[in-house]
Amino acid sequence: MAASHATALVALLPPCLLALLLLRFATVLDPDPDAAVPRVKAAAPLPLRFRHDGAFKILQVADMHFGNGAATRCRDVSPDGGGARCSDLNTTWFLRRVIEAERPDLIAFTGDNIFGGSATDAAESLLRAISPAIEYKVPWAAILGNHDQESTMTREELMMFMSLMDYSVSQVNPPGFLVHGFGNYHIGIHGPFGSELVNTSLLNLYFLDSGDREVVNGVKTYGWIKESQLVWLRATSLELQKTVLAPALAFFHIPIPEVRGLWYSGFKGQYQEGVACSSVNSGVLNTLVSMGDVKAVLLGHDHLNDFCGNLDGIWFCYGGGFGYHAYGRPHWPRRARVIYSELKKGQRSWMEVESIQTWKLLDDEKLSKIDEQVLWRRSTDDSDHKILSRPGA
Repeated sequence: MAASHATALVALLPPCLLALLLLRFATVLDPDPDAAVPRVKAAAPLPLRFRHDGAFKILQVADMHFGNGAATRCRDVSPDGGGARCSDLNTTWFLRRVIEAERPDLIAFTGDNIFGGSATDAAESLLRAISPAIEYKVPWAAILGNHDQESTMTREELMMFMSLMDYSVSQVNPPGFLVHGFGNYHIGIHGPFGSELVNTSLLNLYFLDSGDREVVNGVKTYGWIKESQLVWLRATSLELQKTVLAPALAFFHIPIPEVRGLWYSGFKGQYQEGVACSSVNSGVLNTLVSMGDVKAVLLGHDHLNDFCGNLDGIWFCYGGGFGYHAYGRPHWPRRARVIYSELKKGQRSWMEVESIQTWKLLDDEKLSKIDEQVLWRRSTDDSDHKILSRPGA
């Protein structure tokens, strides 16, 4: 009996295989246009590295507040700034203009990339918001603000989605660490091809999730960077500095409480609204100072602030409001910040980072460049062996 069943099964194999082959050929010859086609992410060239001219340029885009494209109206624009015709598309056009003018090596989207309350579909809004970076094939990294998750995706889902988008170098969280939030990661910028430091990170970028909103003792406040994130940050910085004493930049959305004090101690740029930060001081500034490598922090959140101020040797700089659906001020152009790093030229090859500068670009007729300043310049008494290695590490 068993033998007869086996014989019957064997007899069925040839026609079944033939049917599968015919189905396969039919699919190839006449593909179903509605069938889902697997798609591979277009990856950025990794590791990111300085250009052949020894420069690396970062474009900071803060608070796009993207909604539903042409259907989403602008806020706080003058009649001569577009009026009723102004929409999310103005944000897209501005981003394209800046990319074409500056040709950045990396775009850093520093939170509130979409405005959840106006975004019908979070994924669709993100794709539209980020589309110019993908269109120009520019590597980009993103963190979350306090409005991104107010649509149809959680913070974890948003970071996962962004990490899978074309040319994204964003990460959900660092491997091997349990940290609060989503979007805590490090990116190293290596030396140029052909240099002696081609396999060495010469500039380190730290991205941190500063949260959205929380309640402390029954009172609503903004989020803050938690101790688990600071533990990861300190450990990462210490590990990186074992071989190379490279400068670093940090990116997060919500400012720390100490930024408020810059009103009294001095700043460069416009300080036009109160600093909206958490009521909790979690020790971020003390951590950054103790690490010793972070030279500047790039912030978002307060759209009418675009200033830079120095706290204990570290510059804290706002990006300024970029998006047209974000609140702003009539006759005060939307703006972007550029961070420009240059390497020192050695006798035979490019060496360590020599300086880090910044400026802003206004979305006006001339794409005006304002408030140029040096954020950090390597001290002349820094010796090469001190910069490139730590004895005994």
